[in-house]
Amino acid sequence: MEDTLRIVEGLYPRFDEAVRRAREQLGRPLALTEKILFAHLCDGPGGALPERGASYVNLQPDRVALQDATAQMALLQFMRSGRSATAVPTTVHCDHLIRAEVGADSDLPNALTENEEVYAFLKSVSNRYGLGFWKPGAGIIHQVVLEHYAFPGGMMIGTDSHTPNAGGLGMLAIGVGGADAVDVMAGMPWELKWPGLIGVHLTGELHGWTAPKDVILKLAGMLTVKGGTGKIVEYFGPGAHSISATGKGTITNMGAEIGATTSVFPYDERMSAYLRTTGRAAVADLADRQREHLQADPEAEHHPEEVYDEVIEIDLSALEPHIVGPFTPDLARPISQMARAVKENDYPDEIKVALIGSCTNSSYEDISRAAHVANQALARGLKARTGFFISPGSEQIRATIQRDGQLETLTRFGGIVLANACGPCIGQWNRTDMEQGVKNTIITSFNRNFARRNDGNPDTLAFIASPEIITALALAGRLSFNPLTDPLPN
Repeated sequence: MEDTLRIVEGLYPRFDEAVRRAREQLGRPLALTEKILFAHLCDGPGGALPERGASYVNLQPDRVALQDATAQMALLQFMRSGRSATAVPTTVHCDHLIRAEVGADSDLPNALTENEEVYAFLKSVSNRYGLGFWKPGAGIIHQVVLEHYAFPGGMMIGTDSHTPNAGGLGMLAIGVGGADAVDVMAGMPWELKWPGLIGVHLTGELHGWTAPKDVILKLAGMLTVKGGTGKIVEYFGPGAHSISATGKGTITNMGAEIGATTSVFPYDERMSAYLRTTGRAAVADLADRQREHLQADPEAEHHPEEVYDEVIEIDLSALEPHIVGPFTPDLARPISQMARAVKENDYPDEIKVALIGSCTNSSYEDISRAAHVANQALARGLKARTGFFISPGSEQIRATIQRDGQLETLTRFGGIVLANACGPCIGQWNRTDMEQGVKNTIITSFNRNFARRNDGNPDTLAFIASPEIITALALAGRLSFNPLTDPLPN
C-alpha cells in the first residue's frame, strides 16, 4: 500500500501538464488511454507527435509483476544488472506451478514439495532485492494485483498475457516478455509502438442472467482473435459505470483474446468503492480529486469518431448470455442458439466437467453469483450433475467466501475447491475422469479454450461462459440447456 500511495502521489501531479500539452499538440479532446500514455512518456509530451501504429515511444511504467513460471529467468537476468534493488516496485506471484488433482488441501502441499527449489529461489531473490513475494496459495497474480496494487491512471507491465486485468481499475496494464520486464526493473525505459484505439460505447445495464463476461464474449465474436492487434480497447459510456470493478477486470482481462495491447475502463464510483473496500481509501481519495484526468474528455464521449479509430456500440440491456467455443474464444453464440449449434455440429451434449475460476472469473462477485444459483438449486433438492471445480482468485477471496457461506454452498452443490492458483486454466490439471483421445465436453469460466489447453486432450471440447451460466449448466449436465427458458425436473 505504501508503494502504491507513493507512486500515485508522484504521478497525479504530472497529469495536469501532460494532458494540457497533449491537447495543444493534437488540437482535439483526449481519450483516457492517451492521457495515461502521455503522462508516462519518458520525455513528457512536447516532442514529435507519435503516429498510431507506426511510432515507437519510450515509457516509464509504474510497476512490474512477475508470475513464477516466467520470473525465474527474469530474476536471473536482473541479478546480472548490478543493481541492489529494482528501479520500480516489483512483485513475484507463485500461481502457475500448482497442479490441480484432488483439491486444495492435497494439491498445495504437493506443489510445495515438487517446486521447493523454485520457490526457495524466488523467495530468496525477492528478499535480497526488495521484491514483494506472494507465496504459493496466496492467489492468482492478476487478482492479487487488482486487490493490492492496481490504481487508476497508472501503467504497469507484467510477464503474463492477462496482465490487462488491472484495466478494471483504470490502469494501462500490458503483458510483456521477461526481457522487457528486466529492462524496467533495471531502470531502463520501455519501448512501445504507439497503439491504435478502439472505443467501445456501452449503454444500458446488465440484467438477469447476463454478466460482465458476456460483454467480452460478445466483443470477441465481433472482433475475432486478431481484431485488437496493435490497439488498446477503451470502454466508455453510461453502461461502463454500471459494471463493478471486478466485472470490468473480467472484460479487460480477456482483451488478450482479441489480440489487444491492453484494455481500460474510465475511473468511476465503482472503482472508488472497490479501492476503499480493499484498504486503499487514500488512493481513492486522490483519484476522486483527479477524476477529470482519469476519464476521456467529455467531448471525446460526445464525438468518439474524432478520437477512436473504430467505435463499437453494445447495449447491455439487450445483451444475451453468450457461450464461446470450442477451440477458439471468438466462436461466440448467444445461449439461445447453443442447442441448435450442439445438434448441427455434433458437439457432445453431456458436460463432463464444469470449472469456475482463473484470473478472469475468480473474484468474490463471480463466486457469489455462482453460489446464488447453487443455493437456489439446493433449496429444490438439486445438485451438480457434472464434475464441478472452483478455484478462488486469492486467499483473501477464499477466506471471505468461507466466512460468508458461499464456499459451503458450492461444496454442498457438489463442488471441489482447488488451490488459489491458475490450475486447469493453463493446463495444470491432472484430469483422471477422461482418457486421452475420448471426445468430450467441458465448460469453464476461463479465458482460453484452444485444443489441449486445459487437460492435454485434443478431443476435449472446451466452451467458455460466465460463472452463473457454468453453474446452471453443471446443474443440467447438458451443453444445450438454456436456463433462461428450459425447466429442470426435481
